[in-house]
Amino acid sequence: MDYDSRRTWDSGLDAGSIPARSIFTQRRQKGVFCEGQTVRGHGRGYSAALFHCKKGGRGLQLSDSVRKVKGVGEKAERCLNKLNIGTVGDLLEHYPRGYDEFKPLQPVASLREGEIAAVEGTLSARPQMRTAGRLKILTVTLQDESGSVLVTWFNMPFLRNQLKMGTRYIFRGKIARKSGRIVMEQPKMYTREEYYRQAGRLRPVYPLTAGITNNAVTKAVETALKETEDLQEYLPAEIRKRRQLTGYKKALQQIHFPENKKEMREGRRRLVFDELFLYSLALAYIKKSGAVPSSHVMEERPEAAELLASLPFDLTGAQQKVLEEIMQDMKSGYVMNRLVQGDVGSGKTIVAVLALYQTVLNGGQGAFMVPTEVLASQHYKSLCGLLSDRGVRIGLLTGSLTAKQKREGQESLAAGEWDIVVGTHAIIQDKVEFANLALVITDEQHRFGVKQRESLFQKGKEPHVLAMSATPIPRTLALILYGDMDLSVIDERPANRLPIKNCVVNTAYRPNAYKFMKEQIDQGRQVYIICPMVEESEESELENVTIYTEELRGIFPASVRIDNLHGRMKPQEKEEIMERFARGDTDILVSTTVIEVGIDVPNATVIMIENAERFGLAQLHQLRGRVGRGKEQSYCILMTGQESEDSRERLSVLAESNDGFYIAREDLKLRGQGDLFGIRQSGDQIFALADIFEDAAILKEAGEEAKTFTGEEITLLYQKNKRLRNRVERYLGQVTL
Repeated sequence: MDYDSRRTWDSGLDAGSIPARSIFTQRRQKGVFCEGQTVRGHGRGYSAALFHCKKGGRGLQLSDSVRKVKGVGEKAERCLNKLNIGTVGDLLEHYPRGYDEFKPLQPVASLREGEIAAVEGTLSARPQMRTAGRLKILTVTLQDESGSVLVTWFNMPFLRNQLKMGTRYIFRGKIARKSGRIVMEQPKMYTREEYYRQAGRLRPVYPLTAGITNNAVTKAVETALKETEDLQEYLPAEIRKRRQLTGYKKALQQIHFPENKKEMREGRRRLVFDELFLYSLALAYIKKSGAVPSSHVMEERPEAAELLASLPFDLTGAQQKVLEEIMQDMKSGYVMNRLVQGDVGSGKTIVAVLALYQTVLNGGQGAFMVPTEVLASQHYKSLCGLLSDRGVRIGLLTGSLTAKQKREGQESLAAGEWDIVVGTHAIIQDKVEFANLALVITDEQHRFGVKQRESLFQKGKEPHVLAMSATPIPRTLALILYGDMDLSVIDERPANRLPIKNCVVNTAYRPNAYKFMKEQIDQGRQVYIICPMVEESEESELENVTIYTEELRGIFPASVRIDNLHGRMKPQEKEEIMERFARGDTDILVSTTVIEVGIDVPNATVIMIENAERFGLAQLHQLRGRVGRGKEQSYCILMTGQESEDSRERLSVLAESNDGFYIAREDLKLRGQGDLFGIRQSGDQIFALADIFEDAAILKEAGEEAKTFTGEEITLLYQKNKRLRNRVERYLGQVTL
C-alpha cells in the first residue's frame, strides 16, 4: 500500500477510492511530496482524505524480520533470536509472563512476606555494606510512622553514596522474611511524581534473556503493534459472534498493553481460544483420514512373556490392561496411534520396553524419543539392562555425540544393526534412516510438536505410534486435546513405591527443613530445592537462583555439594549439571522448574518447593514426582510465603493426596480461570498462552467448534482463508492442505 488514511473531512475523495489512490500515486511520482509529508486529497462525491507517504510504501508484515522494527538493532536482534523471536509475528506472540501493577503506597506495618510493595519513609541509620562470598550486600533501615523495614541490595555498592539520612524515599520491591524480620529486597527508588504517574497501570513483564531489558522488548512490541499492516481478522465471524470473542488486533493490544484487568482477560480469552481452536482444527484434519493400514502386523511372542516373568516385580492391573490394548492395536493390521497417560511413577516405561521387545521379536526396529539427553541416557541404560542379554541391539543417538559417533550410529540404524534406538531430537535429523522402523515411542509427548512426531513417523513405512505423558489431564480434556489418538490410562502405582510424605509449612520452618535435609544427605540421599522465578522487571532467574545458592553455601557445611540449574543456561551445560546430580556428585540441586521433566534420580528423597502458593497444583504434583522414584521414603516440603485461606485450601489438596488425576480435578475446581497474573515458568509449553487446566472451558468450546467442520470444509476454509492457514502452519508446522 502506498498511502495511509489518517483522517477524513466532510467532502472530497474517499481514502480508499481509485481516484484518491491515483492522485496520490501521480503526485508522489511527480515529486510533489516526499516521505513523511502529509497531504490532503480533494475531489467530488465522497469525503476528503489525509494521506501520509511512508518509506518503502508499506508497513511491517508479520513475516518480516524483527530487525525491521524501529529500535531493534543488531544486538537486540541476536537477543530476540535467543527467545525464538525471528519475525514480527513472533514478537507479537511473545506474550507477557505477568504484569507489574503499581498499587498505592503501604505503611511498613502492613507489609507481608512474598508480596511486591511500595513504602515511603526516611532512613533511620546510615547505609551499611558487607560481603558474603562474591556478593556485596548494602542495607539501610527505612522508617515511617508505623514502623521500620530493612532494605537490601545485592551488588549495587554505588547506591551507598546516593542514600542520605533524613531524605524521604519511595522504595518498591519484594518483601521477604530473613531471621524473623521483614526485609525488602532489591527495590527500585522513585520520586513521588514518578510513582504516582505509574499508579494503577498494568505494565507487561516479558520473558527475557541476557542482554535485553523488559523496557526494550516493550518498546519493540509497541512499535510492531502500531506499524504491522497484516493483522487482519482470520477467525470466521460466526464463531466470533457465537463465542463472544473480541477482534484479533484488539486482543493483541489488550494482552500486551491492557488498561485494566478486565481488558487483559478479554484479550487473553480471544488469543487462548485461537490457540486451542487451531490445534483442534489441525487434529480434526489429521483424524479425518481414518484408520491407516499398517505393514507391521505383530504377533505375541513367548519370549516377551518370559521377560515379563523374569522381572523382580509384578505389573499392576492398569499396566497389564494398557499392554493388552497396545498389543491389540499392533495385531490389528492398522497403524496404532495411542496415547498412554500415566501419573508420575506409575510405570509407563516398562510398558514401553515390553512393546519395543515385541516389535524386535517380530523383526522390526523401534525408536524411543525423549526430551532430554539425561533421560535418554537413563532409558538407554535401563533397556540395555533388560534386553541386551536377550540379543537385542540397542543404540543411543543424542546431540552431544561426536560427529563420528553420530555417523556410526546412523550407519548402524540404516543397516539394521541396531534393533532399538533411544535418543533426543537427534533421531529425527534428515541423515537418520531406518532399515525397518515399526514402532515409534515419544516420552513426555507434550514436549514435542506435532511436526517433530510426524518427522519420526515418516522415517518408517506406516510404523505404529505410542506416545506417553505424565501430565495428569482429566479424561474429558485429554479426549479433546489429543483428539487424533486413542487413549489408555495407567492409574495405579507400583506396589514397591512408598507414598511421598508431604507437608505445607511457612518460612519459620526453614531452619528445621535445612536440618532435615542435612540428615538425609548424611544418610547418602540427595535433595532438590525449587526456586521459582518471582522477581519483577529486568531481574533475572539467574540472580534469583545464584543468590539462593550462595546463601545455602553459607548455611550448610562445605562438605555439602551444592549446584544450581536455571533456564538461562545453554542446553549442554544443563545436561552436564543434571548428569552430575544423577551420578550422585551433587547433594543439593537448586533449580527453577526446568527439572519438571527429564531427570530420574531414585536416590533423591527430598524436594522443597519455595513459594509453593505461586504454582498450580498440577505443576506442583509434577515437581513432586522428581522424588519417590526409589525404594526409600521420600518427602515433599511445600514452603509458602503467603498464608492466605485460598493458598492453604489449595495446598492442602496436594498434602493429602499423591493421586495426580484427583489433584488435577481439584485444581480445576479451585482455580477456575486461575490467577492470570501469576508467573508461569514450567519450561516448554504446548501453547504460548493456553493452559489446559485454567482454560478447560475454552478448550471445550474450541473443540466443539472444530468438530463442526467436515474434512472438506476444513480444506475449503484453509484454501479461502490464507491468514488462518498460515496461522496453523506457523503454529503446528505440519499441516499442508
